Amino acid sequence: MVKYAAGISLESVVDVFAEITVPAEPVQGATVKDFELKVLEIHAVSRAAHLPFQVEDAGRNEDEAKEKGLPIVNQDLLLNYRWIDTRTPANQAIFRLQAAVCLLFREYFTSRDFVEIHTPKLIGGASEGGSNVFTFKYFDQPACLAQSPQLYKQMTAACGGFERVFEIGPVFRAENSNTHRHLCEFTGLDFEMVINEHYYEALEVMGGMFNFIFDGLYDRYHHLLEIVSVQYPFEPIEYLRPPLRITFKEGIDLLREAGEDLNYEDDLSTPHEKQLGRIIKEKYKTDFYMMDKYPLGVRPFYTMPDPSNPKLSNSYDLFIRGEEIVSGAQRIHDPELLTQRATACGIPVSTVQSYIDAFKHGALPHAGGGIGMERVVMLYLGLKNIRKTSMFPRDPSRLAP
Repeated sequence: MVKYAAGISLESVVDVFAEITVPAEPVQGATVKDFELKVLEIHAVSRAAHLPFQVEDAGRNEDEAKEKGLPIVNQDLLLNYRWIDTRTPANQAIFRLQAAVCLLFREYFTSRDFVEIHTPKLIGGASEGGSNVFTFKYFDQPACLAQSPQLYKQMTAACGGFERVFEIGPVFRAENSNTHRHLCEFTGLDFEMVINEHYYEALEVMGGMFNFIFDGLYDRYHHLLEIVSVQYPFEPIEYLRPPLRITFKEGIDLLREAGEDLNYEDDLSTPHEKQLGRIIKEKYKTDFYMMDKYPLGVRPFYTMPDPSNPKLSNSYDLFIRGEEIVSGAQRIHDPELLTQRATACGIPVSTVQSYIDAFKHGALPHAGGGIGMERVVMLYLGLKNIRKTSMFPRDPSRLAP
């Protein structure tokens, strides 16, 4: 039997029948120290073929491995054989934490009278505007994959009588961006809600939601965070109650004080966002903050202009560790203004006419936001690449497995 067992390849599936014995002293040099198994039978259920890499190598702390001269596995090889890579303790914990983020998101909104909806991903026109859409032929007409559930969550919340809605679903972006934080398909955590007096009502809901998720991950899943930190050491995020909120102008002013030559009409680049995150961490002791009143020219066509300054908008982004994880705004609920804004943004009105028409029969003022789930998990855990938090990532160079 020993000879038979020695011939079973690593990672094979086996059935073992054994008697449990309790040693007089804990067993040293073994993971389980308090008991031993006296093997009576062993059966190979499914034999593994030659492995492209060892699971032990895939689960090593990279810095420690380099110090000790131990092998590590490059990311492309890990992703090519993702079904083996996910067996490591860190990956098991990462994707259980990802599931926890979705659970906490759903729990928070459901408890506040939000209705979960499911919107189409095959649509007739760009949901965000611009050219970053995957197009295809839908029988005898052109169509594209939804860049977000934006148009439909507005229809249901503001026009359809639901008032508060949320969705967890796939989002598609045809961006040729091979960066550490971009994917062509990711999971969107979206919400939309009617507002009574001011879009800050949505920011207050969203700030409470993130505090709820951060608290829940630490309180309920701390053991998983510890497992991740063995392979990927990270500093727990710091956050305030309520979250810090600054205006876009205040953010530009902080960067100007740090010596950057920036104006108030352009969007921030990724390096500037990261720099601002470092400045805010040092100044306010928080890794999580909100910034609003973005220039109107850098936001989607359906964003409500600032009534007191036509160059600004009632829009906002949220950041973790200096990187954007939410983009949102108060939406335009007036069809005439929507038509004007679509035209100004170069979007053919015919492609969004059904969306505009939805606001012709009475629409409540509303606001909301879209959250990139993989990016939230990546930044919360201090990971350096979003592909570590996407189970089967899709980027410009990867369409398999």
